[in-house]
Amino acid sequence: MTAAGTREWRTIAFLDHEDDPATMANPVHSSEFARELGFAGPLVAGATVWGWSVPAVLATLGDGWLHRGWARFRFRQPVYPGDEVRITLAPDAGDAFALRMTNPAGVDCVVGEVGPGANDALAAFEPPARMDPAPSPDPRPELRLDPALAGADWTPMAVDASPETLRAYMERSHRSDDPRFAGDAPRLHPAWLAARAEAVMRHNFAIASSIHTRSEIEFLAPAPAGGEVVAGARCVAVYERRGRPIVEFDCLVRGPDGRDLARMRHTTIFDATAGSA
Repeated sequence: MTAAGTREWRTIAFLDHEDDPATMANPVHSSEFARELGFAGPLVAGATVWGWSVPAVLATLGDGWLHRGWARFRFRQPVYPGDEVRITLAPDAGDAFALRMTNPAGVDCVVGEVGPGANDALAAFEPPARMDPAPSPDPRPELRLDPALAGADWTPMAVDASPETLRAYMERSHRSDDPRFAGDAPRLHPAWLAARAEAVMRHNFAIASSIHTRSEIEFLAPAPAGGEVVAGARCVAVYERRGRPIVEFDCLVRGPDGRDLARMRHTTIFDATAGSA
């Protein structure tokens, strides 16, 4: 039974790649490595899982959310390929909606909120001073459990954001031909923008594996596909919680015309012992 005003959608989780850890930047998305860590199977990438809620968000808040809206989400349990994921949006305080994504056992895997306008939780966002893209450091250093890393800018990265790239992303990660994101003049998908955070982290550091735990995001402007976008980042904090190394960093995504498209604070658990990243 759902509360009054709550709307519900369902989707079936899937992997967007071959199940081979040797081909992956992050092997937690492979059966072999994930089971070594004690998981029941390969973890579907966090930004991808959250991205499956985007059709529900747009049905609730409208397309304006794409260029002036916000989202916050936390991962409580893994999502595995084949899981039927129940997505609900319920009216929350003001004009926000509470988001829940639950697995077949009724356990919350993702909880969060979405709404129009600005994300108040990003009032302390620290924009990177550097937004000029450059190649990865060679060699890339290990990301260390070192609080002194806080406050440092990372090397920004340029990313192909062509319509062809976005259409391939939509086919692979969403199995969707939604014309908003895969048509003749597509927009950059919110989950594609959210995934730039993990990408810029790996652009800078050699990391054996990582598990995305939390994001605060604000969409700032229309984001049409085309050209290159730049993702820059500044480290906010590195610390240990329950024996796990965690990094928090602020990420800014800028469009080819110089407009800021999205900003986010990203939190992830990382393996401090670098392997084949």
